[in-house]
Amino acid sequence: MNLLKFFSPATRLKFYPPFWLMKIKVLKMDPLWRKVYIKLPLTRLSKNPGGGMFGGFQASLADPIAALACLKSFPGCEVWTRNLQLNFVREGRTDLELRFIFSDEQLLKIRDEMDQKGRSNPVFEYGFYDISGQICTEITCRVAIRPEGYVPRTRTINNT
Repeated sequence: MNLLKFFSPATRLKFYPPFWLMKIKVLKMDPLWRKVYIKLPLTRLSKNPGGGMFGGFQASLADPIAALACLKSFPGCEVWTRNLQLNFVREGRTDLELRFIFSDEQLLKIRDEMDQKGRSNPVFEYGFYDISGQICTEITCRVAIRPEGYVPRTRTINNT
């Protein structure tokens, strides 16, 4: 019996071992993961020697969010992060808030691609904001969505 099913998705995310150690707090989570806001506190562990938030803390939290949102919208598919880019616009010297929004337009585009091509590689843009609401880190995440049992074409790499 899975005891976690008795907890809300927000609580399960909070207690996921890496996130529990980061002491995140889910501020807002739409049941379909269309809007997710998560607080990433600046702590002794997350603070770099210069006093700002370590980029690795931000990357670790940002990595699975878009893929988890796609998994919720496309159950039965295999979903993973293909590419994650972080642009550190300004140093995060306060608690940071990750703000992720999955728009209706993105959802429709992905559905069309899945119907036409049998797969999709959507790109999501979201970010971390400081307590004054200023962007600190811009995130660009490309997600792979494949039907269960999808067999990719093989690629060969020429090492010569």
